[in-house]
Parts: sequence; C-alpha cells; structure tokens
Amino acid sequence: MVTIAQLEYIVAIDTYRHFVTAAERCFVTQPTLSMQIKKLEEHLGVTIFDRSKQPIIPTDIGVKIIEQARIVLTEHKKINEVVDEFNSTLSGDLTIGVIPSLSPYLLPLFIGNLTSNYPHINVTVVELLTEDIISKLKNDTIDVGILVTPLNETSIIESPIFYEKMLLFANKSHELATKQSLSTSEITTEGLWLLGKGHCFRSQVVNLCSYQDEHNDEAMFKFESGSLETIKKIIETEGGYTLLPELAINNCNPQNTIIRHFDSETPVREVGLVYSRNHAKKRMLEALKTTIEQSVPQELLNAKRGQVVEWR
Repeated sequence: MVTIAQLEYIVAIDTYRHFVTAAERCFVTQPTLSMQIKKLEEHLGVTIFDRSKQPIIPTDIGVKIIEQARIVLTEHKKINEVVDEFNSTLSGDLTIGVIPSLSPYLLPLFIGNLTSNYPHINVTVVELLTEDIISKLKNDTIDVGILVTPLNETSIIESPIFYEKMLLFANKSHELATKQSLSTSEITTEGLWLLGKGHCFRSQVVNLCSYQDEHNDEAMFKFESGSLETIKKIIETEGGYTLLPELAINNCNPQNTIIRHFDSETPVREVGLVYSRNHAKKRMLEALKTTIEQSVPQELLNAKRGQVVEWR
C-alpha cells in the first residue's frame, strides 16, 4: 500500500534534489527516507528516481508519479481545512512569497494586522522574484504569492487586490522636473535608472519606454539595481529619474527630488494574490486578501484609477 509519508518523501526529494536535505525537511533520518522510497518503488514496480545523476532527478515515470503525489497531498491537507472551518478556527502555516519591489512598502502596512487578527496562523514571508514565486507555487514550497498581475500562467489562480499608480521620480536638475504637466509620451531613456532584469516593475517601465522608442532593452540603460531604494538614493545625489510605484514614494528627499503624476492615461500596476488551483488553504487566503484590502490606502482599490501596464 502506498502511504502518505512515502508520497511526502518523493515530493521532498523532487523539491530539494538531495536525499539528506529531503530527510531533514521531513524530520526523518536519511536511511529511513531511502528505505521507504525503495519500498514504494518495489511496490509499484518502477524506478522513481535516477540515482546515477547528481543532483538526483526523477525518471520519466517518476515525474508523472510525483505530479500525482502532489495532487494527493494537497487534497489530503484539505481534511484539516474542513475541520478548521467546522470549528470556526483559522490556524496553520502560511508561507507568503512577495516580490522585492513590493515587500518593503506593503508588508509594514498589513503584516501586523494579519498576525494580530489571526494569532493561530503561523506566517512566514520570503522575498522572491516573480518567476521564483511561480516555480515554488507549482512545487508547493510556498502557499501564495503577492506580485504584479496579470500573469496568465497555467495552473495559477490570480486574485487582483489593488492598483498602484506609476509616478515620475526625478532629480530637480532633470529636464522632466521642470514640466508642469506630464504624459507617458514624454518618457525618454536618457537619464532613466532601472531595476535589474527579472524584476516585473523593470519590465513595466521598459514597456512604457519601448512604446515610444525603438532601441532594444540591452542598449537603453547604463545602470541596473535590485532595489528601488538604491535607485532613489542615486537619483537624489547623482541626478536622473525613474518611475516608482505609488507605495514607494515615501521617505523621498524633497530638497533634491520631485514627484510628478501623469496627467492622462495614468499607468498603474495591478497587484494581486496568486496561488495554485489545487489549494487547501482557501480561508487563510481570503483572510490575507481582506487584511491587505483593509490596510492599504482605500483609493488603491479602485480598478479604474488608470491603465494597467502589463509586463509579460
């Protein structure tokens, strides 16, 4: 008979691609884990993992078995959800992945409210790029992502929450700082500072600029950073400009910089929750979304604030 523990073990090995690490994550010894997987393979009459490869990889049939195991484990977890719902108790572990251009600005707004209102939820937050969030959702190593939508990704559910305006942030010495009105058609590449590749907000800015300019992505920009805060500091001291999401405009130096709204066709980024279609923590996700909605400035909830800029 195939056991739930055996399914957890093969999923752990597929996730971490290392027997010792998988055993540690499953809180068993490595010999115990290896023995149970061997028993499972003998019971099924197939080899699930190719042990000659480093790191270890699943065989062709192993890939299909592990995929089904993930589905079974997800459905198995729903039993506790049914019991919690019956008891009106919201409890358990919730691992949240948040993109770097959101986490320093959004987390302080809602995380305290979430932990106070739901003290029996054990919250873990990890900062990840969008593609990493998608990968970990599909591998069930995180429960939910907070990132920029739409993704249009198979097997992922999207639930939009709020809409941030994209604002001009410029050193006062830059020519854009002198304009009394501003449109997206005036965005040029000269003096523009950007996040590094892999950041969805970078892609949104590039899309706005590329709409006006035929230069390719590689030639347009001379500097890249992994932090909006770094870019803000550089603009304050060295000049130039960038676009910032609305929640990132706090703590800017008004002596050296200005912030400008676009007068028409205001670009916005849509921020939402994303999670797996086979999810066992629906009520926790609803509580998370509600808490965020109640914690952000209420004008951000208006989907008609501007034109959503896609990035994929």
